[in-house]
Amino acid sequence: MATVSETYPRPAGDAARWDRVLDWIATVDHKRIGILYIATSSVFLLIGGVEALVMRIQLAQPGQRVLSPNAYDALFTMHGTTMIFLVVMPMLLGFANYAMPLMIGARDMAFPRLNALSFWLFVFGGLFLYFSFLANGTPDIGWFAYAPLTEPPYSMAAGPDFWALALTVTSVGTIATGINIAVTFIKLRAPGMIPSRVPVFAWMSLVTAGLILWAIPSLTAAQVMLVLDRHVGTKFFVASAGGDPLLWQHLFWFFGHPEVYIMVLPAFGIMSEVVPVFSRKPIFGYGVVVGSGVAIGFYSMLVWAHHMFTVGLSNVSEGFFGAASMIIAVPTGIKIFAWLGTMWGGRIRFTTAMLFAIAFIVQFTVGGISGVQFATFPVDWQVHDTYYVVAHFHYVLFGGTFFGMMAGLYYWFPKMFGRLLDERIGKWHFWLTVIGFNVTFFPMHILGLMGMPRRTFTYPDLPGWGGINLLETVGAFILGFSTLVLLWNVYVTARRGQPAGDNPWDAWTLEWATTSPPPEHNFTSLPPIRSARPLYDLAHPAPVRGGSDVAVPAVGPTRPRRDVFWGISTPLLGVFALITSETFFFGALIVTYLEYHNRSVAGPTPHDLDVLRTALFSLALWGSSGTMIMAERRFKRGDQRGFRLWLLATIGLGLVFLYGQISDYFQLYSRNITVGRNLFTSSFYTLTGFHGFHVVVGLIALSALAGLAFSGRLRHDRDGGQHAVEAIAAYWHFVDAVWIVLFTVIYLLTIL
Repeated sequence: MATVSETYPRPAGDAARWDRVLDWIATVDHKRIGILYIATSSVFLLIGGVEALVMRIQLAQPGQRVLSPNAYDALFTMHGTTMIFLVVMPMLLGFANYAMPLMIGARDMAFPRLNALSFWLFVFGGLFLYFSFLANGTPDIGWFAYAPLTEPPYSMAAGPDFWALALTVTSVGTIATGINIAVTFIKLRAPGMIPSRVPVFAWMSLVTAGLILWAIPSLTAAQVMLVLDRHVGTKFFVASAGGDPLLWQHLFWFFGHPEVYIMVLPAFGIMSEVVPVFSRKPIFGYGVVVGSGVAIGFYSMLVWAHHMFTVGLSNVSEGFFGAASMIIAVPTGIKIFAWLGTMWGGRIRFTTAMLFAIAFIVQFTVGGISGVQFATFPVDWQVHDTYYVVAHFHYVLFGGTFFGMMAGLYYWFPKMFGRLLDERIGKWHFWLTVIGFNVTFFPMHILGLMGMPRRTFTYPDLPGWGGINLLETVGAFILGFSTLVLLWNVYVTARRGQPAGDNPWDAWTLEWATTSPPPEHNFTSLPPIRSARPLYDLAHPAPVRGGSDVAVPAVGPTRPRRDVFWGISTPLLGVFALITSETFFFGALIVTYLEYHNRSVAGPTPHDLDVLRTALFSLALWGSSGTMIMAERRFKRGDQRGFRLWLLATIGLGLVFLYGQISDYFQLYSRNITVGRNLFTSSFYTLTGFHGFHVVVGLIALSALAGLAFSGRLRHDRDGGQHAVEAIAAYWHFVDAVWIVLFTVIYLLTIL
């Protein structure tokens, strides 16, 4: 007898709530994704804060046994990793996601689905990292994971694997966000918004995107090598086999110092929006402020080794990196003076957002001054690995970046949710945060000069050490309480907050020209953009002489902006951004190969490679660029048959190359030239293997293109089809160009 099951409809209220949850999970709206970034980062902030409080309890008195050494190392690692990779960077990307498209008058990010994928990669990476607690493999290697301590036999548990794999996942998402920000800024600005009229926050988001694309691949390359060392048998960082642990430091800090500015530059942008609005003056020296941000981004790529002054660099190297570290303070100082110049003579409104901005200036300056001290390498030698360093980077990243994020939160919260955060509670939050922060971290300068080392789970009962550490612990709990006050403010505002209106601050940039919160499409119409302050111009129609406020013919409010940037389509520009990032990834692997290819004391050498055989199947790959060019030409002419044939020829030549590379591997393995034999084989297989992976990705993309072509869904008279062909062709040409470099470096240098 059949059983009939009856489906009962859910109550309307539950169904509506469930639908709202699904809407947020599946959203591709940049505003919702920005809020999700901020909310998720806030959860990780609470977790990282609890980890810090537990460590401070351990350090409150000398000789405490609240935590074992291993447990302290695990909390230390998770706290640092969480705050940098799961709190500060993604929260700032959340602000960029939310505000930057609104500021430039765009309807959304350039690649909405990629934007959603980026967020979920961040979530999955963070969850995977914290799954290590359940898997009994919590990393205890520090957020910097220095080799050889991450290699067996020093780290036999799975902690380094969780750390490397989790951050690789989040890094892929972050790079995708960097591509999205850069392309959105370049391609989707509203009519009339020429570069000199773009808000400073949007400019700083663009510079940050560049640093993301060019710095993070170095970390990814180092993490790949670490995982291969641990599980495949390579020797990159194994000192006993000739590997160089300092290579890890160079690769890590090539990422690590630009990472500081990835976390600081968006906060600089927030400051450059908040300070003018609450000073009732335009930003002082707009062009210089933007230019100094670009200069900071450039110089941040040149100072990585100032983290390595104690490893035995040459005097010339230390002099160069010391000088570069001092030079980068100049554009940073320019921004400080620009903010002070903006406030000077202004009608300052001491809102909570402005109070956090003022505190940012004071506290970041303290951190900047100690940073210049570290640039003087004899000073660095004395205070290296002491609590003086801990004080410095917390004044930069907490006293600076975190305070900037709080200024941005109080500033943009009304736009996000349509309600004003309570100013009275906000000021309690501000003062508790300022007091707690300075009580916690300023005494660390003193402890560092007294010689207390960092990264230690306990310390001897030396004069003054216990009392100062107890004071710092008290300050940390004040900070923790200030966070609860912020959460209370959000709760109170959600229940009975004052409606904000469209522009509660009487601000000037385009995000305040739409409703609070904005509609899904952002704008129904846009005001004419004649300067960097379009809403000020709208309220004061008379043109302002001088500066960037020179009146230009008004642009129709609903007229679309032509999607043109040197004739490059949006997808193609996205691929170009990806290519620049991949160039740095391959650059890290090439540098590693060049260091290691002749360093092995025994075993295979580059002379064991079959240069002639490899050259033959390399011709197939290089020839495939020619066939791809022919396919593009046929497609533009509307010759579908010719396009398909040349596209199939491209795929066939790519497969020939891939077959040749795989067969070459089998031939080498038959001669016992395996990946783990020595440093040469480790670097050779890693470098060529990742190129082979990129060939596979390119072949998959070409095959998808062929499938669309043969199904008749790819048309030359549609922009989508043309853009897809251009973008995939550009990626394929990049893969071919990389092999020219690799063949020269690996094979031709062998026979010279």
